[in-house]
Amino acid sequence: MDYFPLFLDARKLNVLIVGAGEVAARKLELIMKTPATITVVAPWVCDTVKQLALNEKVTLIEREFENSDLTHKDMVFIATDKGDVNQHIHDLARANKVLVNVVDNTPLCQFITPSIVDRSPIVIAMSSGGVAPVLLRYLRQKLETVLPANLSRLGAFSEKFREKVKQTLNGVTARRYFWEDVLDGDIAEMVEKGQDKKADDAFELALQAAAEDKKVEGQVYLVGAGPGDPDLLTFRALRLMQKADVVVYDRLVSPQILELVRRDAEKIYVGKAKSNHTLPQGDINQLMVDEAKKGNRVVRLKGGDPFIFGRGGEEIQTLIQHGIEFQVVPGITAASGASSYAGIPLTHRDHAQSVVFATGHLKNGTIELNWPALAQRNQTAVFYMGLTGLPIICEKMIEHGLDASTPIALVQSATTEKQQVLTGTLADIVAKQEEAQLQPPTLIIVGSVVSLHDELNWFND
Repeated sequence: MDYFPLFLDARKLNVLIVGAGEVAARKLELIMKTPATITVVAPWVCDTVKQLALNEKVTLIEREFENSDLTHKDMVFIATDKGDVNQHIHDLARANKVLVNVVDNTPLCQFITPSIVDRSPIVIAMSSGGVAPVLLRYLRQKLETVLPANLSRLGAFSEKFREKVKQTLNGVTARRYFWEDVLDGDIAEMVEKGQDKKADDAFELALQAAAEDKKVEGQVYLVGAGPGDPDLLTFRALRLMQKADVVVYDRLVSPQILELVRRDAEKIYVGKAKSNHTLPQGDINQLMVDEAKKGNRVVRLKGGDPFIFGRGGEEIQTLIQHGIEFQVVPGITAASGASSYAGIPLTHRDHAQSVVFATGHLKNGTIELNWPALAQRNQTAVFYMGLTGLPIICEKMIEHGLDASTPIALVQSATTEKQQVLTGTLADIVAKQEEAQLQPPTLIIVGSVVSLHDELNWFND
């Protein structure tokens, strides 16, 4: 390593910044995140530095640099546009054993400032030694998306209990395993959500169980996997999928999304197709309870959103009855994903001022819905699981007031490379579908917004 990474104690650090333009402002903003005492010296000061210098930890001196400015300083940033001045201050700083950084001049830098991901007290610093700044920025962006925004809470939480764990568990290995379980599990989720009392109580129970070599009860996460494209997963969904001990997933979860699940997690398929249920819903509910009672972190992975025709409410009721802790992670529902990727806005000022979701799942050969409420002009109606009942849907929508020429779209495998969009009217879509033979999962969208498909279609264009 050409540059040795280290972290300086900034609590008694005296920092000098020479120069007060926008370049100096960036260094000033960075140092102000620490408790360091800061002095800025420059004959001209930009507005940004003036505003920052209102902070009591910053002393602003509006004049040319003087050699005495380096007295009692531990570190200096030099950010002037005068090469001879920069060289002079650099030489003087080195002679006085003051750490020196000449901004944008790596050969004159005794140290360089890294790219920082700040989740204080957790701080990640990265450097390319000045040779690949764009790559460094790219890596930082990746880390920012992966690391929870509330990671700082976990740092403070760990500090609070560090000594107690040390006193309770004997041996470095036992403590390490315990902390790994805590930070990778339900307690960490509670901390990140600000559920401090709940997290403290759960931690005490977990610590007691670890001391007695017992396993505490697990938790269930109902996670919306979205309509199919793995890029549409939420950050939270992805984090939980990679923590799971057991993943219970349905037919609408794409193989690409399953690839993102933790490699050694047990994957249990409980998919349901029409008239072909791998497991009845009651058995699925009990399966989650049983796995959680074994101490496992269970992710119930559902296509779309758990609370929009996902039967998530029924599953939660069972968990509550058995006293199982749970969380719900929303996902992009099929209606939103299908309409967006098909170029069909669900609402539009000129076409639809409301949108309604309905299930097209047949029951005893009929679809028992409030047809007058669904068949409204200036409204978009979206039918889930309605492909088999398409003839009935079209017939009822016309019967209850919509014109036979009302546009309708069928969207198959929305947001994936297999997506197909078939458009027509209530009068002719059944015949078109008999020829096209689209397959489930297919969403049905009814309303004049469908007429915008040809103009706004971007995904299958």
